[in-house]
Amino acid sequence: MGDPAQTPFKTTGSEWLLPVSEYLGFPLDQVNFLACQLFALTAAFCFRLYLSPAHVSPLVRHFVAALLGIGFLVFCFGWYSSHILAVVVANYLIIIKADLNSVHRYSMVISMGYLTACQVSRVFIFNYGILSTDFSGPLMIVTQKLTTLAFQLHDGMCKKTEQLTQEQKLMAINVRPSLIEYLSYNLNFLSVLVGPCSNYKEYIDFIEGRHISTRLKQQQHASSNRQNGYNKTQNPSPLNAVCHKLVVCAGCMLFFLTVTRSLPITYNVDPDFVSQASFLTRLTYAFFSIQAARPKFYFAWTLADAVNNAAGYGFLGMDEHGKPSWDLISNLNIIGIETATSFKTFIDNWNIQTGIWLKTVCYDRAPKHRLALTFILSALWHGVYPGYYFTFLTAIPITIAARAIRRSIRHYFLGSRVMKLGYDISTWAATQLAICYTVMPFLLLAVNHTIVYYRSMYFHVHIISILAAVALHRKHKPREPTTTTKTSSFSSSAPCSAQCQHVHSNNNDKD
Repeated sequence: MGDPAQTPFKTTGSEWLLPVSEYLGFPLDQVNFLACQLFALTAAFCFRLYLSPAHVSPLVRHFVAALLGIGFLVFCFGWYSSHILAVVVANYLIIIKADLNSVHRYSMVISMGYLTACQVSRVFIFNYGILSTDFSGPLMIVTQKLTTLAFQLHDGMCKKTEQLTQEQKLMAINVRPSLIEYLSYNLNFLSVLVGPCSNYKEYIDFIEGRHISTRLKQQQHASSNRQNGYNKTQNPSPLNAVCHKLVVCAGCMLFFLTVTRSLPITYNVDPDFVSQASFLTRLTYAFFSIQAARPKFYFAWTLADAVNNAAGYGFLGMDEHGKPSWDLISNLNIIGIETATSFKTFIDNWNIQTGIWLKTVCYDRAPKHRLALTFILSALWHGVYPGYYFTFLTAIPITIAARAIRRSIRHYFLGSRVMKLGYDISTWAATQLAICYTVMPFLLLAVNHTIVYYRSMYFHVHIISILAAVALHRKHKPREPTTTTKTSSFSSSAPCSAQCQHVHSNNNDKD
């Protein structure tokens, strides 16, 4: 959801809900999006109860999931949905006709190239308008799915087992998907509008009725003979998880309607505010306006997660109390975000599935400069607004500096609880302020607004992070385990036990 549009804009999608849009005062494109997601929630329950693998064949489930997804695209975006359908068909031809040794490269170039071309046209067509539900959103999700599948197909059909990491072995695809499987995976109604991206093998397990049993077997294997009290004669119900996530959605919507719209981001670069307010006042307003901007993302991603759970997809495993966890494809960990005491921890808990995608297709495979290349790919994927590049380029020195500072001074504060608490409070405040400074251009979009904001902040985070990174560079000695042996970055804050964590870890770098 976003702020009600102040500029006239007509959606290219259906206008059936125009009276509702006018009554509520929200743009029609956002009303269409919300209507589709609420319909998807209802359809998901029906999909689980009446089109379960016990009642219908996988072919029927694939067909219904894809058909509803395409219907949502046409309803929301009209003829613009042809962009999404075109890139999906083009990539299917690639995996069927192209040399498997290069299929991942072709898919990445075609998918990212087409996405970038659409993003460029979006900038000129919409003239920097912040349209949260235009067609580029679903195109971004489809790009993740297309490239993920291509890389995993290459892993399964071209690489030797010893060349793969444990994660890649589990998700490697050994057979080319059929057309209906491909369309269902990329265009299913559960994730076509706002995601999240998930792995092809996990989606196929869900469609064919092996999703829960496979997750339990993986958990049982990871935990050896550990008993969790789960009765394997029945499948766990997602109802409690769905209700919990819908309550979170309701709270986020209420916060958005009452707080977010009273703290506009653009006020940070208002000429009168910048010239008259003190630095501390400007810093405080920036902090609270960024905090207030998050619930709209919390709402969209949590609702999408609830939709998948309602269909029976997203089962992670049994937690340490023997209760089912449905956070396999969750896109964020709100508690982890709001209590993050490091820049990396924040990143690892925000847009989790995109982080896993970046790790899968870039970070784990880049021969060198992995951190820089990952941030650049992330910026390209998000779009061509200059503010995106300011954000991701700024994040590089901040990440390096934060890592160096942590490894240089953290051990001095572990001697007592009081010192550790003081350290945690200080690093929480520093992290939140650094995130505020870094993310602001992402929301302002334009170069001139970004420069005005940076000047009003005296470029202080840039200066501090660069000086810290340079000063501590020689002292930097990695002490942490390798990436392949680390557990998921949010395992300490997620409700599920370590044995219940997803096979992927959204670790784009080491602490």
